[in-house]
Amino acid sequence: MVERSLAQVLAAPLPENMERELIIVDDCSTDGTSDILDRLAAQEPSIRLFRKNVNEGKGAAVRTAIQQARGDFCLVQDADLEYDPAEYPALLRPLLSGHADAVFGSRYLAGEQTRVLPFWHSMINKSLTLLSNMFCNLNLTDMETCYKVFRTDLLKSIPIRSNRFGFEPEITMKCAKRKLRIYEVPISYHGRTYEEGKKIGWKDGVKALGVILHFWLIDDLYVEPYGRAFLNNLTGTPQYLSWLARVLRPYVGDTVLELGAGIGNIAARLMGRRILYVAAEKDPLYLHALGNRFLLTPNVSVLKLDPERPQDYQEAGGPFDTVLCVNVLEYVEDPAAVVRSAASVLKPGGSLVVLAPQGQALYGTLDKTLGHRRRFSRAQLSALLEKAGFTVAAMRQLNKIGTLGWWFHGKLLRSRQINKVTLKIFDKTVWIWRRSDAVLPWRGLSLIAVAAKPAE
Repeated sequence: MVERSLAQVLAAPLPENMERELIIVDDCSTDGTSDILDRLAAQEPSIRLFRKNVNEGKGAAVRTAIQQARGDFCLVQDADLEYDPAEYPALLRPLLSGHADAVFGSRYLAGEQTRVLPFWHSMINKSLTLLSNMFCNLNLTDMETCYKVFRTDLLKSIPIRSNRFGFEPEITMKCAKRKLRIYEVPISYHGRTYEEGKKIGWKDGVKALGVILHFWLIDDLYVEPYGRAFLNNLTGTPQYLSWLARVLRPYVGDTVLELGAGIGNIAARLMGRRILYVAAEKDPLYLHALGNRFLLTPNVSVLKLDPERPQDYQEAGGPFDTVLCVNVLEYVEDPAAVVRSAASVLKPGGSLVVLAPQGQALYGTLDKTLGHRRRFSRAQLSALLEKAGFTVAAMRQLNKIGTLGWWFHGKLLRSRQINKVTLKIFDKTVWIWRRSDAVLPWRGLSLIAVAAKPAE
């Protein structure tokens, strides 16, 4: 069967000017398949063969293949002849047109031909898709499909933890949480019965439900975990983000450049009726997320800009009424250079609004994991802005209750991350902390400074 399957894959049509790379993972087969694969790999230069020493399952094999992939797109193909490689062009079309980041081939849309199979097997698949959709907030018709195609750069950035058939619900949940643009296309399906060798069973269905619940609760979304995962966790703290936006909004003008916009948590709350909001970011994955998030928002532009490269600011346009610098200065090597560059794209009389972590004494394992180089005092932040020619018009502290949590986790426990449950509890009680922030007797976790550029 493997020889027939590979012959179909090698003969499958591809869009014009597209090269074929076939990565085969032999998951410790013992039925003579290894010899066949050796022969085929020796004959066909487009085949790259990898062997696993221990049989771990489909998810582990796919994980190995993803690590080795070198092309622009990755398509998962089982070697059991249930799916037709002749449909590769239809699967690739939404990706090549730029509409999709991932494409799922659906067995339940109106494909050209589909084998009639046992009722209960189909019902289990459809029930798992329904449950996945409920937790992912998607409207897929076939979550368990083998035919899933991805942009390789995005797929490589997603950690795959499932070793067996849990790969399907795991990757679906993570694509949903990463807000990838997912398309479905109808495919043919020549399914096998258990007598013909099908392996997946009802126990795998139960495990799939466990995978759905696990990755609904756990935000394990990036191969380089904490900085990006922390930004994604903040999307689950809407009350805190609304509080922050409420504090920043009075200082934000009609034209805005936001440095280090991340995945758009602040931009989504401040863009409002602004004439122009430029969300600038240097990280390609963040840029992709921003592009997806504001694809149909006419007053928001997404720009690739490294805050530490003065020449990048020339591409930003402007001049702007406001430059937002939220959680940027603690990461960069030379904060003074970033402040000077921000001044270069501001109108005379415009404002630089900075949010930065307060108190070097709080610097601990959380800061190190996030990549923070420093925390600031009021005097240090004021001096930094004034040296660049700004006048500090306002400075305030924010999130005093967060100071206790940061000290407890980062200094006392020496934790490397804040779990989702803790963030959720904090977010649900923000209404209390927002009202008590002015009266609590210690310093806030963050400093907000509003600095004005000279009018002339």
